[in-house]
Amino acid sequence: MVTVVKVRERNLRLEKKILEQKVKERTAEVVQKSVEIEEKNRDITASIRYAERIQRAMLSDEDTFPETFILYMPKDIVSGDFYWMYDNGEKKFMAACDCTGHGVPGAFMSIIGYNSLNKVIREYGITEPGPILDKLNDEIVTALMQRHEETIKDGMDMALISFDRKNFTMEFAGAYNSLYVVRKGELFTYKSDRFPIGMSSQRTKKSFQTQIVDIRPGDMIYMASDGYADQFGAVTAKKYKSGNVKKLLCQLWDLPVEEQKARLAKEILDWKGNYPQIDDILFMGSRVPEI
Repeated sequence: MVTVVKVRERNLRLEKKILEQKVKERTAEVVQKSVEIEEKNRDITASIRYAERIQRAMLSDEDTFPETFILYMPKDIVSGDFYWMYDNGEKKFMAACDCTGHGVPGAFMSIIGYNSLNKVIREYGITEPGPILDKLNDEIVTALMQRHEETIKDGMDMALISFDRKNFTMEFAGAYNSLYVVRKGELFTYKSDRFPIGMSSQRTKKSFQTQIVDIRPGDMIYMASDGYADQFGAVTAKKYKSGNVKKLLCQLWDLPVEEQKARLAKEILDWKGNYPQIDDILFMGSRVPEI
């Protein structure tokens, strides 16, 4: 009987040692994998940080036009929103663009959109906003359409204006994104067409409408992606909404543009609180110059 008990004790000690060795081996594996994951995360983050530098270098300088501000707040390091400005000597162009997705996929779309805009205006010489968006839609569909696909699921929303400084006229065209004009505290909305650029069948024909914008010296022109209005607040757990955006613009329109930018940034950060940012945020404002 004593012998049996001793044999069992010996077997238990042996099993314990084997189990302890397995635990050590598994722990070492977990630690090693954790180190590898951390290294990969650092490498990925470093790559995305570098991609951010490339994306920001692609974007127009924020001081391209006088009395203009750009509030640019990516959800992640890189953004699916982008802004675009260009002066061809006769007209000034500005666009606020919101690509499908955010982060890396959105950033790739922003590069396609930015380069396509340059191509449409600089190479094709199209200067009217409606036809610009028509041609941009063709370029995006062609760029994204694969050999056997009938539809594409990617695209962008956009607000685009052109300002003819000689004739003091402004034109607008939009794909889901509208244009706001504030004059002496009163806001006027120019609604966009209710379809996006891209995100359609290759056979689908779209025609974006050019609208004449009533402007006067000193007016403020605003364009934005939907990230600002759609941001949830920490206190209410509700979206900020476009109605609040319009009220805020009527309150701050006559401030210097950099103060307007600061007010817009503070407002959305205070609203968001500790609630996570749910989308990229882009807000552009520009004051109509004197004749």
